[in-house]
Amino acid sequence: MNIFHRIRACRWGIRERRLPNESTRAQRGTFGEDLAADHCRRVLGYREIVRNWRYKRDEIDLISQDGEVLVFIEVRARSETALVSGFYSVDRHKKEVLRRGCGNYLKQLKNPPKHFRFDIIDVSICKGGRGMLRHYPNVPLFHKHFSVQRQ
Repeated sequence: MNIFHRIRACRWGIRERRLPNESTRAQRGTFGEDLAADHCRRVLGYREIVRNWRYKRDEIDLISQDGEVLVFIEVRARSETALVSGFYSVDRHKKEVLRRGCGNYLKQLKNPPKHFRFDIIDVSICKGGRGMLRHYPNVPLFHKHFSVQRQ
């Protein structure tokens, strides 16, 4: 941790989070989601709406508000030695599942927003248990004529 991070931690009472060495896959996922939610709130200024929203088999990790834009966020926590980064692990099938989940969330809203987007946050977990984040905003998920259809 460099001097800037130490001063910031002392001043605002921020404690660096670390993942235990003997952690399960679920613990790594929760660790990544916690880091991502904290990053969205503190650094990006998003307002968190819901975490781990579920509908039938679909799940969306984070749903936040960025000004007037509703943001659907997929968090991918992986080891730093993984062959494929979290961003590239979101393949065509996963995007279809996420598109269906986002559409179902939008359908349940009484007044769906005009603007929404999809982001990916890639959390790379280092050997010491620290997480390094990479944020990919506005990843193509919806086609340009996508609209919420009510039933």
